[in-house]
Formats: sequence, structure tokens, C-alpha cells
Amino acid sequence: MGYVIAIAGKGGTGKTTLAALIVKMLKEKKAGSILALDADPNNNLAEVLGAELKDTVGSILDGISRHPENIPAGVSKDSFIEYQIHTSITEGDGFDLLAMGRPEGPGCYCYVNNLLRSAAGKLIKDYDYVVIDNEAGLEHLSRRTTRACDTLLVVSDATIVGLKSADRINKLVKELDIKAGRKLLIVKGSKAPQADWINKIGLEYIGNIPQDPLVTEISLNGSSLMDLDEDASSLTALRKIGDKIWLRN
Repeated sequence: MGYVIAIAGKGGTGKTTLAALIVKMLKEKKAGSILALDADPNNNLAEVLGAELKDTVGSILDGISRHPENIPAGVSKDSFIEYQIHTSITEGDGFDLLAMGRPEGPGCYCYVNNLLRSAAGKLIKDYDYVVIDNEAGLEHLSRRTTRACDTLLVVSDATIVGLKSADRINKLVKELDIKAGRKLLIVKGSKAPQADWINKIGLEYIGNIPQDPLVTEISLNGSSLMDLDEDASSLTALRKIGDKIWLRN
């Protein structure tokens, strides 16, 4: 069974960047097979990983909705969708990638979430590590896109607004009884959160990831974070706390 790392947090905290850096480090550690799962409809993870998406779950549903006649005789719609999702997995350099996307046609958006969750549940057993980049905010939790994970990694900045958002995520995880083996807090930037806020939130604070000019430069150029210099400050910081994120019990 794969080890699942789910990343959550409010918008602008660098969730997607952190997801890509974790994939990069797991690859370099030769930790095993890796599935990067982009559960954010904006589909930014492929770009920062330097991968080109074949398809998304949303576009697959749109295609089947427009052309139901393409479903082979004797095959159920759900089975055909599941097959299409499996064939849409992109093979990257040392990892695989599956993206949720956003359906353009009419229909319940929750259906896309349910399909992605179902597909992820079946795929997890095929990989040693699964890194999930969730959409910003609490929506993915309230719709239960993420039902269980080995590590829930909440990303915040050191502001009160950011920490309050992290607190709400932690409370919602408890309310929805989402199973998380570890619930960790990472702060973006060099400033550490106040100790009273760490205690109030109830997440295990494991450290900071500084603003990295090399990451900013790569982002501006539209390049891949997989090409990030090994001496980059963000990677150096992540190496110090990485084992707490992906260490198996």
C-alpha cells in the first residue's frame, strides 16, 4: 500500500511548489515509485514538474458525456471511465502524474471528485508514494476528496490569517473524521509562527521553507522545479525536515 502525503492550505502559500519539491526529493532518494496527484482544478502541478498532461479526469468526463456512443458495447460507463483515467496517467521523469482538471460541460463537479477519489484509492496500492496537491481552501476536505492519508501537510505563512486557515483545516479534518497518521504544519518564509499559535492549532510544527529566489526564477521562466539547483535554499530546508513528512512507521 502506498504512503500518501496530502498537502493542504490556503491559496498563495506555495502548496504546489512544495508538492513538486517533495516529488523531486523522493525521486532523488530512490524511495520507490511515485504518483503525483493533482487534485487542484487549476492543474499547475504538471507545469512545475515539467510534465505534459495527456488528459484530465474532467476532460475525460466531458468527452464521454458528449460522445456516449464511444463506450464499447458490453462495457459499463463506470468501467470505461476508470479505464480512460488509467490510460491518462502521464509518465514523468521518475514519477507518474494524474490530474483532476475541471469539467467544462454541465454536470455535478462532485462527480469528478468522487471519480478522482475512487481512482486514487485503487492506484495507491500500485505506488510506494502518492503526493496529493489539493486545491486551495477547505473545499476538497468538505467534499472528502481526501478521505485518508499517512501525512497531512498543512502549509501556511506566519500571518494570523494563514494560521487561522491552518486551524480551520485541522478542525475540519477532525469533524469529518478524515484519517491522518501525521498532521504537520510547514510555514512558508523565514519567520516562525508564535508558540501560542502552534499550541492552539494542534498541528505538529516541523519547520520553515524560506522564500527561494531560485524557485522564483524558475517559476517566472516557466521551467521545471525538477531542474532546481541542489544547493537551493528550499531544498536545503526540506532535507532537514523531510523524514518527518515521508518517514514510514
